[in-house]
Amino acid sequence: MNLLRPLTWMLLLLPSAAFGEWTPVPGKPMTRWAKDVKPETPLPEYPRPQLVREKWQNLNGLWSYAITPLARPVIADEKQDRRGQIAPDAAGEPGEAPTKWDGEILVPFCPESALSGVGKTVGPNSRLWYRRTFNVPADWKGQRIMLNFGAVDWDCTVWLNGRKIGDHQGGYDPFSFDMTEAIRPDGDQELTVAVWDPSHLGVQPVGKQHTNPHGIWYTPVTGIWQTVWMEPVSKGAIDSVVTYTNFHKRMLNVRIKWSGSQQGDICKLTILDGDRIVAENGGTATASSGDLTIGVPADDLKPWTPESPFLYRVYATVERNGKQIDEVYSYAAFREIELKKDSAGVNRLFLNNKPVFQYGPLDQGWWPDGLYTAPTDAALKYDIEITKDLGFNMCRKHVKVEPARWYHWCDKLGLLVWQDMPNGDKNIGRDKPDIERTPASEAVYRKEWTAIVNATKHFPCIVAWVPFNEGWGQFKTNEILDWTRTLDSTRLIDGPSGWVDRKGGDMIDAHIYPGPGMLPIEDKRASVLGEFGGLGLPVDGHTWLDKNNWGYRSYETKQALNDAYSDLLTQIPVLIGQGLSAAVYTQTTDVEIEVNGFLTYDREVLKFDKDRVQKLHARLHEPPPSLKVLVPTSEQEPQAWRYTTDKPADDWMQPTFNDGAWKQGPGGFGTKGTPAAVIGTEWNTKDIWLRRTFELKSTDVDELSLRVHHDEDAEISINGRLVNSLKRFSTEYGPAAIASEIKSALKVGTNVMAVHCRQTGGGQYIDVGLNELRWKR
Repeated sequence: MNLLRPLTWMLLLLPSAAFGEWTPVPGKPMTRWAKDVKPETPLPEYPRPQLVREKWQNLNGLWSYAITPLARPVIADEKQDRRGQIAPDAAGEPGEAPTKWDGEILVPFCPESALSGVGKTVGPNSRLWYRRTFNVPADWKGQRIMLNFGAVDWDCTVWLNGRKIGDHQGGYDPFSFDMTEAIRPDGDQELTVAVWDPSHLGVQPVGKQHTNPHGIWYTPVTGIWQTVWMEPVSKGAIDSVVTYTNFHKRMLNVRIKWSGSQQGDICKLTILDGDRIVAENGGTATASSGDLTIGVPADDLKPWTPESPFLYRVYATVERNGKQIDEVYSYAAFREIELKKDSAGVNRLFLNNKPVFQYGPLDQGWWPDGLYTAPTDAALKYDIEITKDLGFNMCRKHVKVEPARWYHWCDKLGLLVWQDMPNGDKNIGRDKPDIERTPASEAVYRKEWTAIVNATKHFPCIVAWVPFNEGWGQFKTNEILDWTRTLDSTRLIDGPSGWVDRKGGDMIDAHIYPGPGMLPIEDKRASVLGEFGGLGLPVDGHTWLDKNNWGYRSYETKQALNDAYSDLLTQIPVLIGQGLSAAVYTQTTDVEIEVNGFLTYDREVLKFDKDRVQKLHARLHEPPPSLKVLVPTSEQEPQAWRYTTDKPADDWMQPTFNDGAWKQGPGGFGTKGTPAAVIGTEWNTKDIWLRRTFELKSTDVDELSLRVHHDEDAEISINGRLVNSLKRFSTEYGPAAIASEIKSALKVGTNVMAVHCRQTGGGQYIDVGLNELRWKR
């Protein structure tokens, strides 16, 4: 192989097979890329860009399929939400393959998807079967033939020519079987696959799948959902090439693992900048399997950043007795992620020894036509391109693991990634102890998380591992966070994202809707906002359902949505100045009945004004403003207010209004038990009206920002002029925007702040302060 050949020149061998009639299942939204899906060549791209070999054969395409009932049902009612009820081995052995097939399915699209051509839910009480034939190229003889699966959800057994070649449990990690011994000398080879998936009713990682989709839970995915392919390899093949960086020592380290080697085998490594050789090194194998780490020092290494995502090409070979027996292409990036204190002593997320505020969307990775599987590689790439184009530098891959090509595009385009572990088993509430998993459930979690980390830790885009989301499947929290660091110590550990913090990991992570907000800074961890926003807008003709769609807060027009988003984003710099290190907005696209995406589910409509969003996002990377408290809240010390619960005269918010008959009491006002409330005066009626005065020596202010905690709707005025109308409720204290023209209402001397808060149910609370922001010019 030519050392300098680009990766895009790799040889692609497609299977020869007869393809029948195939059409997508009607009735669901389709993306623009669905028309490019061809039954003879679905997802034809090389599926493992981090370890490329020249010869391979894609086995995607039309397979026969059948759905058969289990010998004994594992659950009485699949629609009941009984998480963690089904054990990993509940379905038993697959038994004999069916003699009658239901039709054809387009692999790698799951049968529940439109692009599969099937459109059927398999369910926990059934087993899904696949069958196809293929030929092995004649020039592969004498080598080991590996059968590779990108991902199969969840329990998979594989036969070749009636001979079992392996089984696997895990819905998100790639796996391989050596099928050499089962291959017939010539002619057609018959491949059979059986899959069982208990979906959300099992203890295994499942993400957002649900047998009864509703709310934030989506259509289940069963079976093969990533590329199936085969390749010839020698005995002594390279299994993985992983790179990691010591930025301070200007060292790029490359670790190569292999299996089947012999004493004296020589591994050689070359690192290239384009066609220029940067470094060469090598080593000799001393065992039948093992690993070799090669350090490449260089003063002129180019850092990888979101702004300049430079990738070095890597070429590795194995020689035996002077003959080359394996060669692979890979790539490497010179980048390092760290938790460090900035010049002010605040913990920040440092990329290449510089603090970088990480901001991006919650990325679910679902598709209306392919569910877990993007219709084409161009579609997969598009989500990353539009994310970058909007000015994000990060995304959080939410309770799903993507095909390797998705991470490859993040590497090439420059998008930082926080990688979630897909949740499974039972849930816990915000104030509850960790769940107690069964030994089988814990073993499944540890096995699959280990496989996910090992399969994706090559990709430089990944900068943080997220073992738990909120209270979903959360167990032995700090033990799991520490154990995750043993799997990969080169990245940050978020622990957990939202809800039930146990003081572990590198980040203290808040989920606040709509927010924004943050938890107080700490000495050992960075404060991050793992989820916020969720502003919704259904777009006619581009929704999963015609009605009853859902968002955390919904709007009727694009203008209202953009204004609300602007209000949220103008508050983020205040939080950055207070120590916030990262934020994640919900979310990239609409998903099924959720309509809180930047894009519609079919990716046809961008619901936000791009220019406006880009400017808002760019401001997040400027030096944050300094903050001066003009009107304190009652968080630290009770503040005196005049108040009444009887409806006052219409001019109650004016400076000239006489509030002498109102009661006086300390803030905040509300009921005990309301989240994050600091009760100074109990308020338990439907409405409350508040007034207080504050003094200003000068009206030369740069920018104003409220600090407020409201439950529920609140209208806030200064000197009789409405400055903000807040809907629904917050769960924390946080900033709220004030339009710049409000500054003209201020005056030297005495000013009046007036607040009306209305309560409809549940907890209730109101407290308001006012801050001045000064930006560095």
